Amino acid sequence: MIAIERFLSTRTTPEIAVILLGKQLRLQTSSGVLTAWITETEAYLGARDAGAHAYQNHQTPRNRALWQSAGTIYIYQMRAWCLLNIVTQAAGTPECVLIRGIEPDAGLERMQQQRPVPIANLTNGPGKLMQALGLDKTLNGQTLQPATLSLDLSHYRQPEQVVATPRIGIVNKGEWTTAPLRYFVAGNPFVSKISRRTIDHEHHGWMTR
Repeated sequence: MIAIERFLSTRTTPEIAVILLGKQLRLQTSSGVLTAWITETEAYLGARDAGAHAYQNHQTPRNRALWQSAGTIYIYQMRAWCLLNIVTQAAGTPECVLIRGIEPDAGLERMQQQRPVPIANLTNGPGKLMQALGLDKTLNGQTLQPATLSLDLSHYRQPEQVVATPRIGIVNKGEWTTAPLRYFVAGNPFVSKISRRTIDHEHHGWMTR
C-alpha cells in the first residue's frame, strides 16, 4: 500500500488520471480474481473545483472518504449506479480520480454474469463497470489493498494515444464545465460515449510490444 500511496500522492491529480490509463484494476472475490485495464478517467480537484463533491471544502458523511489519504476508495451512489473513485492526494486534500471505463481481462465470464449485456456495453461507463465487477458501496472509505480492490502497478498496457476532453455531466459550472479533465485511450471500445467509427478493433488503442 505504501507504493500505491507514493505513486498517487507524488503527482498532480490530472497527471494521475492520465497515468492510470492502462494500469490494472484487480478485484479479489470469493469466486476468484477479476482484473481489467483502466481505459477512461476523470480528475476532480477538490475545494477549487466547482464540479467536485468537495467544492469549497463541503464535507458531509457521504463524501468524508475524500479527506482521507491517497489510495482511499470513495464510492458514491448516483441514481441507481454506484461510482468508483480513488483519492489521489495526502489526507486533508480532497481530490480524486473517477474510474469511468475498464477493459475486462481476467474474469470476463463472471462480469457478464453480473451484468448480462453484450460485451460492447459491459464496462464502458462508471456505473456499468461497477455492476460488472459486482461492487456496491461496501468498500467506501477503505484503502486499496490486495485482499479486496487494488491497483497492480506491475501489470499495465501503454496507450498509443490519450485524448483529453471536458468531463461528462458537469453543466453550468463555469470554466469547470469545459476544463479538459476527462482522459481516455483513443480507439478503445470500453470508453463511454464514443463514436463506434473511432474504435481500433485490432489493438484497442494499446501500443504493441
